[in-house]
Amino acid sequence: HDDSLIADTRTSGKTDLSLARDFGGALAVALRLPPELVLTAYEDVPKLLWEEAALPVNADPLQADLSNPEERSRLARLLAAGLDRPAGFVLPLKAASPTREQRGAPVWESSPWPLRRERLYAVEGDSPLGLRLPLSSLPKLLPAEMELEFAGDPFAPIPPLRGRSALKPGPGRTRGSKPREVVKTALVLQVRNGHLHLFMPPFKRIEDYIALLATIEDTARAVRTPVAIEGYAPPRDPRVRVLNITPDPGVIEVNVHPASSWRELMATTTTLYEEAREARLGTEKFMLDGRHAGTGGGNHVTLGGATPTDSPLLRRPDLLQSLVTYWQNHPALSYLFSGQFVGPTSQAPRVDEARDDKLYELEIAFQQLAKKHTFSKNESLPWLVDRSLRHLLTDLTGNTHRAEFSIDKLYSPDSPTGRLGLLEFRAFEMPPHPQMSAVQMLLLRALVARFWKEPYRAGLIRWGTALHDRWMLPHYVAADMRDVVAELGLAGYPFAKEWFDPFVEFRFPRFGSVSYDGVTLELRQAIEPWHVLGEEVSGSAMSRYVDSSVERLQVKVAGVTEGRHTVLCNGRRLPLTATGVPREFVAGVRFRAWSPPSALHPTIGIHAPLVFDVVDAWASRAIGGCTYHVSHPGGRNYATFPVNANEAEARRVARFWSHGHTPGPIAVRDEPVNPAHPSTLDLRWQP
Repeated sequence: HDDSLIADTRTSGKTDLSLARDFGGALAVALRLPPELVLTAYEDVPKLLWEEAALPVNADPLQADLSNPEERSRLARLLAAGLDRPAGFVLPLKAASPTREQRGAPVWESSPWPLRRERLYAVEGDSPLGLRLPLSSLPKLLPAEMELEFAGDPFAPIPPLRGRSALKPGPGRTRGSKPREVVKTALVLQVRNGHLHLFMPPFKRIEDYIALLATIEDTARAVRTPVAIEGYAPPRDPRVRVLNITPDPGVIEVNVHPASSWRELMATTTTLYEEAREARLGTEKFMLDGRHAGTGGGNHVTLGGATPTDSPLLRRPDLLQSLVTYWQNHPALSYLFSGQFVGPTSQAPRVDEARDDKLYELEIAFQQLAKKHTFSKNESLPWLVDRSLRHLLTDLTGNTHRAEFSIDKLYSPDSPTGRLGLLEFRAFEMPPHPQMSAVQMLLLRALVARFWKEPYRAGLIRWGTALHDRWMLPHYVAADMRDVVAELGLAGYPFAKEWFDPFVEFRFPRFGSVSYDGVTLELRQAIEPWHVLGEEVSGSAMSRYVDSSVERLQVKVAGVTEGRHTVLCNGRRLPLTATGVPREFVAGVRFRAWSPPSALHPTIGIHAPLVFDVVDAWASRAIGGCTYHVSHPGGRNYATFPVNANEAEARRVARFWSHGHTPGPIAVRDEPVNPAHPSTLDLRWQP
């Protein structure tokens, strides 16, 4: 291809409407269609005049909503361009069916557009002209008259793409004006900021998209005009690599092309991080209180094959069963790499975080998978795994996309585009460093290789409330991750547990530690599952808030003498649990940190600051302690986010005091252990 034919839309160009009109005519000729079929589109000035005439007598049409910058910009563009100036040009266009191709050459079809109005008027708006075509004004068809187009079978044999010489169009076909013959898709030409934009119509086959793109390139070279391609994306096809960049709220989503080797995956990952850095885009952010967090975007991983027939998940249905079971047995895989929003109403809930009976139903599904698919025979039943698990790997509402294991593109019965043999791991947040992302990918590759060689046959575990109790604490998550590393090593895939230490420090930052008389107390951030609240009226619509008012900490103490030392938080005893290391104990603290307008239990006040006391029961006094604040202890209200890690660390350090314990005699009050959360002191729960 010729890079000089690609318009640089970051600068102003010199293309005008006359050149766009000539380009449209030349393109029609290149497609072997009559140039008279190119229509001129206008902004709908008569509609604007009608709306002005329909205003109340006491409303001034000149008093537009000038406080709205978008409205001002739109009116300025219309007035500057002239109300009778063409908005662009439209060529009704579609690709003929493959059966009508002449010796492999693509055949293009077009037709006049019979409209009630004399001109083609675009729908009012600021979007590209291709999104504002008056398609509803074209003749309607009865269901029996519609020409149905179906996407190709993803399991059909795929021939190699044709060479450039085979993309020359054959004789075009001009259809009539009868309702059944009218072509309802179009190629749109529009000049914006001095550049010619071409809006591509939708296609079902990648061959048609490439053929049109090649003809556009030849026309641009002949007319000597660079163009910008926009509109519908090319249809998904394993023969074409696609890099999608999509703006999302707060992040830029980048979907990279599949990688077939570790070297290729590493090259793509490091290049992506480096290009983002050079574009002044970060892979991390800091909260107002200084906490280190991810970007909020997911580092979702898609697993499959080059083609659906090569997908290991369809060739071996027991592979997905092994992955789901292993993730369920090891909660660290769900929580160590996730974002802040976890739990049953999150974007990627675990399979055992929704309905209580789902594990029982999942066991039945696994029994049927084992019965219908024999590993030794390696039967080919691509639909089996999807049909067995589609209604179980979902969130609370039954959405297959919002689940830890998303199988909506595995073998969906809805359309061929859903039968791609793909599994998406959604419980991964964007890590701040490319090597951390590489460790995640390496872990998945090792687990898939292990389960392909030997399926994982362990049973599902009923964690109960322990899932949101001890598995929210970094000590247990890190210990579980060490077990995963040890199991991989025994299976012949050597991993080092130190590779996952950065994830622990990133996910569970350390706030501070103190040491008194040989007893050391350390505070770390823990995980708190957030819940979606009930519907509330917000403005003119209904909304559901997320309750993020509760936070959780982990308290780890070492050097404790049982029967003598205990730890209090705001005067209440922590349910310390032995870690397996002599004289070392750990517990969680759950507390109300904020008081938003909508939250669970609105009558419970804020528990911060948290005062921790290391109490010597023999002397009935605190030998020391510390204080944790959720905001600046001096009352400072930060108006901006930290600019770098140094400022963020300073804000975190300011919220931790290595002093502030309770003076004087202390009487430790015994209270029953919370039966739902025996490893956590929930300050909201008052027995």
